[in-house]
Amino acid sequence: MKQSSKIAFFLICLLAVGLSGCKADEQSEKGKKDTVEEEKYVFPLTGLETNESDAIATRPVAVVVNNHPKARPQSGLNEADLIYELLAEGDITRFLAIYQSGKPEAIGPVRSARDYFIELAEGYDALFVAHGWSPKAKEMLKSGSIDNINGLSYDGTLFHRSSNRKAPHNSYTSYEDIEKGAEMNDYDMEQKTDPLPFLSENEIKEIKGEQAEKVTVHYGNRYSATYEYSQSDESYTRYNDSEQTVDYETNEPIALDNIFIVEANHRVLDDDGRREIDLSSGGHAILLQKGLIQHIKWENKDGRIVPKLEDGQAGFVPGRTWIHIIPQDPGIVEAVTIAEAE
Repeated sequence: MKQSSKIAFFLICLLAVGLSGCKADEQSEKGKKDTVEEEKYVFPLTGLETNESDAIATRPVAVVVNNHPKARPQSGLNEADLIYELLAEGDITRFLAIYQSGKPEAIGPVRSARDYFIELAEGYDALFVAHGWSPKAKEMLKSGSIDNINGLSYDGTLFHRSSNRKAPHNSYTSYEDIEKGAEMNDYDMEQKTDPLPFLSENEIKEIKGEQAEKVTVHYGNRYSATYEYSQSDESYTRYNDSEQTVDYETNEPIALDNIFIVEANHRVLDDDGRREIDLSSGGHAILLQKGLIQHIKWENKDGRIVPKLEDGQAGFVPGRTWIHIIPQDPGIVEAVTIAEAE
């Protein structure tokens, strides 16, 4: 073979190897891209998938929200992953709204802390947000039992007063302001959260129970919360007394996937009606999912109120959850009514 032919042959081989290498690199990069696109992340407190990998590492935020009639409709409830509802004083409840996947522009009205709200927030290692406190809650927060931001220290800065409401039903904050408060206090907001127990698709298909299209939870004679199930949406719509619970900013109804109602021992402590609530002993509960009601047990697992089945899988349907904690006396039999939707 002539020298010139040898050189040409060498260049052709070199070019072929280069093209092969480029193609392999392209396929490798394409494979990496496809893997990234197909990879899914699951929010730990809703069980819902997202492509936002950084959202998984966001610390939960727990906010005490007012439920006095003059505080309705509230702001930001439709973006909470889960909400606890408990009595404060009298027969009016307050909410502990826990945010991890949602970041509302307005949250409130924000109300004062009780010790049992702090206990629940500790189960999620959440940043606790309230405006005011009871004596026992003040003692817990001042001792540093949980990272917290309180409107008593940030009224007019991280908390603002709405001109549409009268005090004490007019204190609001936002997720952005909560993040500012966390930075000001050097609180870590980039930490992973253990997931709640969620059912798989196959387990959801195996849910058994009685039909429950309309369920009402009574807190004494002054207040009730009702849930109506939509077969088309496969979710529950909530009502405060007879009024639909909507978000003040958007007027959108609150749609829920799990309604968990648990009995716990309540004890009145003083003349102001402050309560002690047993959040650790477990007891009777009912769980509403997919239009069905299950009579089960509840337990406190690592500081969280979760369902417990004696002979099967217990967990939540992926989505948003509302947890009622009601007095053991009179209990579920007397305080909860079940009826067909009208």
